[in-house]
Amino acid sequence: MSGSPKYSTVTVAPAYARLEAQRRRAREAERRRLQAQRAKERAERAARRAQEAAARRDRARAEAERREIESADRRAERQQAHATRVRQEQAGADARRLAEVRELLGRVRTDDSEVRVLRQRLDVLQGGIDRAEDLGGAIEELRGRVVLLGREGEAPGRDADHGVVLAGLEERLARIGSQAREQDPQGYRNCVDLLGELRAAAGPGAQTRFQALLGTVEHALARHAATAGERAAEERRRAEETREAERQAEERAARQEAARQAALEAERERLAAALAEAADRLGVVRQSVEEAAEEARELADPELAERIVAALAAVTGSLAAGAAPEALRAVTALEELLLGTEARLDELQLAYTRRMDLAQALQDAMLGEGFEFTGGAEQDGRLLLSFERPSGATYETTITADEGGTPVLVYRVDGEPDVTLRPEPDGAVCDRTEDLLERVHEAIVERDGFVPGELTWQGKPPRGGRASNPNTAAQGTERPVTEDWKWSR
Repeated sequence: MSGSPKYSTVTVAPAYARLEAQRRRAREAERRRLQAQRAKERAERAARRAQEAAARRDRARAEAERREIESADRRAERQQAHATRVRQEQAGADARRLAEVRELLGRVRTDDSEVRVLRQRLDVLQGGIDRAEDLGGAIEELRGRVVLLGREGEAPGRDADHGVVLAGLEERLARIGSQAREQDPQGYRNCVDLLGELRAAAGPGAQTRFQALLGTVEHALARHAATAGERAAEERRRAEETREAERQAEERAARQEAARQAALEAERERLAAALAEAADRLGVVRQSVEEAAEEARELADPELAERIVAALAAVTGSLAAGAAPEALRAVTALEELLLGTEARLDELQLAYTRRMDLAQALQDAMLGEGFEFTGGAEQDGRLLLSFERPSGATYETTITADEGGTPVLVYRVDGEPDVTLRPEPDGAVCDRTEDLLERVHEAIVERDGFVPGELTWQGKPPRGGRASNPNTAAQGTERPVTEDWKWSR
């Protein structure tokens, strides 16, 4: 008999096929259950993230509203303070001018009805000051009436009195102030020109002319004071408007910066949310992924295990680097890989169970023929079993599968008298060993699980007497490559 390996393909019996189908359905149901469980956990984690994000948005919105209210309150306070300050300044100036008019009225020597009317007018204007009304023009108009009334009470015809009147009017113009000269230059020049005309009419024989010009000068001075006051108030208003515009520009800039910061914060929040989502999704599948990698190694698929480990490392690396888009893409790829991996592992597990069941059937059959089981191991998806006969002959059996997944038994025999290292030219015959293995195969069939096929080996003559092609195996299947297999105990 040839010393080359002997082969036998194994058909799965219908009963075992039904059992295997039940196992496959059970594993598929378990896989769907795990997938549904992970989907539920992902949804729960997503809901928690959404609630936390909504709470953060509510807090941020409340904080923004609080800041806006505080800003509006500060603007209102500034505006109120400015209005109050302007009213106080105006009221103070009006009060001082009204006090001057009251003092002038107190010097009037007559006590007729006109004086009483002017005093009533003074009281009315004083009430307006208390109400912070703008009374500049009214006070100056009243001043003019008081001055005219005072002049009417003086004795006419005295040239010396004209000098006193002129001095008083010039003092009044000076009291209006140099700032008023800048604010109302035309009114100031008009007052100066009228005072010059009044001075020219102060000589002897010009009493009528002097009295006629006196009222005009009085009104010009009042108009100059009122115009300067209005323009000063306008300048203050424009200055305040400028300051307010600057404050508003600063606030707009602050709001723009706040909006920019809010946009940056929103982007940071988006990236943080994406990272949190990726981390949550990884947390859902990580244990399953690690278990799948370990199971792939145990089921002799190291390439699949390496793919799983690499996909897991891509996720953890992206999370560690804070690369949210990459982390989301990586965890999505990992989830998809896990789905395919679990289906693949189910098939690997079923194949492993099939090998173990076939190994148990073979071991029982070999023991039934008087063999002693001397050891076994799994290597690269193959089961390696060793048996010894009482005669000392050894049978090393490998349980593997062909490319289509069909189980194959490969025997290496040493120590049998009909086994030779090289086949004879007309074909190697090993009747005694073949008969023994055929009885072992019949015993396997009796377990109603597996049906071994015809035993063949390199150089075995065909049933019709012609040697078989050494490159083909029994039942027309391609012979498994076994030359590089090694058995170790």
